[in-house]
Amino acid sequence: MPRLPRDPGPGYFHVTTRGNNAADIFLTADDRRVFLALLRRNVRDLAWVTHTWCLMTNHFHLVLEVGEPTLSVGMERLNGVYAQWFNAFYRRSGHVFGRRFWSKRIEGDRQLRDVAEYVLHNPVRAGLCSDPWDWRWVGGELFANQR
Repeated sequence: MPRLPRDPGPGYFHVTTRGNNAADIFLTADDRRVFLALLRRNVRDLAWVTHTWCLMTNHFHLVLEVGEPTLSVGMERLNGVYAQWFNAFYRRSGHVFGRRFWSKRIEGDRQLRDVAEYVLHNPVRAGLCSDPWDWRWVGGELFANQR
């Protein structure tokens, strides 16, 4: 049975992707910097807005505002280019990400606030820190000149 088509936007979305077999996708701070640079390129090229983000060890969360129906093409590019870089850098092959990215449309200000809180507190729930702002790889709007 074929997969249902994704909701491409426009709108607000909670997006996440996990490593293949729950393996780590970020091994070092430099890995995270590469990922954020690729995300920055998508934000610039596709006119996305990142409202909240969190990079864990084996997955990431993004709260995105997408003005055009570019969610799938942008996530395919983000995850694909990062996976190619990761495999080349670490001299490995195979899947970096387990499944295609997950996304859910966010409806309304209350849900946007709740999802942003969920994303920001991900490292606290994982026991990595006691305050979300103590985790270096969590933030609000990532890029100031988004609009």
